[in-house]
Amino acid sequence: MFRNVYTPPGGPPQVRAPQLYTRVGAASLHALAEAHYALLATSTIAPLFPSEEEELKQAAHKQALFWIGITGGPPLYMEKFGHPRMRARHLPFAIDETARAEWLRCMREALGDGSRWDFMESDVQEWMSWLEAFSEWMVNQAPR
Repeated sequence: MFRNVYTPPGGPPQVRAPQLYTRVGAASLHALAEAHYALLATSTIAPLFPSEEEELKQAAHKQALFWIGITGGPPLYMEKFGHPRMRARHLPFAIDETARAEWLRCMREALGDGSRWDFMESDVQEWMSWLEAFSEWMVNQAPR
C-alpha cells in the first residue's frame, strides 16, 4: 500500500551530536539504549518496535552502536551496517509528531538526571536538544 511521505521543512538537522563518548563510554550508551527501548516497548508507540524480547535487545544494541559513533567513539554502526541513512531506515514506519513526542518522552524518562549513565547536567541538556532536532527529521507523516 502506498502512502504519502511527508518531508519536514528545512532538510536534515544541521546540529552535531554532543561528543560524550570519551567520558561516558560504550557501556553507559548501551545501558541507556536498553533502558530507552524497555520504555518504548510499553509505550503508546510500542507497535513500531519489535515485540520479541531478543529482537528488542538487538534493536537497542543497534541504537547504541549508532550513538557510540555519533558521540565521538569508533564507527561501529557504520562498520556493521553501513551508512546510517536514518531517515531512509525509518521510512517503513509511519512516524508523526505524536510518535516523535512519545519517543522523546521515553528518552527523557530513561535518561533522568543523567547520573546513572555518567552524563553531567549539561550533557543531559545538550543530548536532549540534539535528539529533539534530529528526531524532527524522522517524522514522515504530515501534521494534521
